Amino acid sequence: MRIAIYPGTFDPVTNGHLDILQRALNIFDRVVMAVGVDNNKSTLFTLEERMTLLTESVKKNDRVEIESFSGLTVEFARKCQAGAIIRGLRAMSDFEYEFQMALMNKKLAPDIETVFLMTKNDLVFISSSSIKWAASVQGDISEFVPIHVTQALENKFRLG
Repeated sequence: MRIAIYPGTFDPVTNGHLDILQRALNIFDRVVMAVGVDNNKSTLFTLEERMTLLTESVKKNDRVEIESFSGLTVEFARKCQAGAIIRGLRAMSDFEYEFQMALMNKKLAPDIETVFLMTKNDLVFISSSSIKWAASVQGDISEFVPIHVTQALENKFRLG
């Protein structure tokens, strides 16, 4: 069985993330969405909220698992018996960062490949950060995230 992990913060999950996931499923038999716990990012949603939003987003696909992890991504990949790490790319700036991470991961775990998937053109500008900003000023984000994520963001900003 070909297994990959797709690590990220997913704060929140976007249609861009889900597009990358769908295309990864064309290559791999199973994909583990790996929600990072200690990635030095300050998040809007708690780990539990991010996991719930992701689970709701992929609930109809039995080839996707949602798990949290801390520590090295390659160690989590080994734990999952994954042969690859999926990374989505939007722009050249993404590539530079991701390339450095892929080289480090290859040094740490020569047996695990990094697979880069390009985001579809109509999703290239979407990022979790821009979605959160737009939602914070009551912008319409409904075409960029699943409906339950739109609702969660509206609730988060309405309730403060």
